[in-house]
Amino acid sequence: MQASFRVPAIAAFATAFTLSLGAASVQAAWPERPITIVVPTAPGGGNDAFARVIAQKMGDSLKQSVVVVNKAGAQGAIGSEYVARAPADGYTILFGYIATHGINPALQKLRYDPVKDFKPIGLLASSPTLLVVSSSSGITSVKDLIEKSKKDPKGLSYASAGAGTAPHVTAELFKMVTGANMLHVPYKGSAPAMTDTLAGTTQVMFPSLFSAYPHLASGRIKALALAGDKRSDVLKDVPTLEELGVKGVSVPQWYALFAPAGTDDAIVERLNKELNAALHDPEVIAKFKEQGADTKSSTPQELGEFVKSEVARWKKVVEAAKITTE
Repeated sequence: MQASFRVPAIAAFATAFTLSLGAASVQAAWPERPITIVVPTAPGGGNDAFARVIAQKMGDSLKQSVVVVNKAGAQGAIGSEYVARAPADGYTILFGYIATHGINPALQKLRYDPVKDFKPIGLLASSPTLLVVSSSSGITSVKDLIEKSKKDPKGLSYASAGAGTAPHVTAELFKMVTGANMLHVPYKGSAPAMTDTLAGTTQVMFPSLFSAYPHLASGRIKALALAGDKRSDVLKDVPTLEELGVKGVSVPQWYALFAPAGTDDAIVERLNKELNAALHDPEVIAKFKEQGADTKSSTPQELGEFVKSEVARWKKVVEAAKITTE
């Protein structure tokens, strides 16, 4: 009887050993050429800045160039679809975020599936959403904003990085809860939206703290509140909307890396390892912290479960608030 089990046991061992050698050889050979991180938003925004900091650090550790390419459009869908259809070889990865893998799937029919078409690599960071107003608007508080919007027949105008983005959804949630009268003005990215808010062309915006923070010192915009669960360490005097009596408007913005579905597990694990090493680098932590963002690391499995929960969460929010991309 013992002999009858020996061959299968040896065969199983040999198979496992061969597979482990195969994974090891893939990891050892990769990367042999530059890696591209596709940012599905316009240059100059928070996503772009995050990606470039991470690309430099990961490139140093991988001893291979990691370049950032912007493929903006359709609220991040164009860049996301591009990566979903790219070869699953680890050389083209996506800088995904709350819109591409949370809000957009709830708002519109996409030509990519945020779960099935991607292999999660790992979380990067999170940044709370900030309510800011143009200083030229004369608005001094959240209460003042709500009152002025209701008194003016035309209401106020708010800028967003595009229909379906976190600034858009947050503003619509704010309108639903407070009854504020605000007209949506979508832009192709957070950078041009912020430019017009700074100029006073639009009066209100709900950008990530990362996108807004560099401009606060200029005095051209004023932070009224955070649409988050707690105050920020870099803006300790700015209250949350919850503290001001505005309930249910909490939109922490998150960022992560994804590979096309089918990418070898060994490559994904290597990318996760180098990403997490970069996120624990004091220089990276400091750069993010200075802009009001916190680095957030995870395993690929943890990110996968998180994305599933975000898709489910935003489907409920969008239906309740009746938010559309129109």
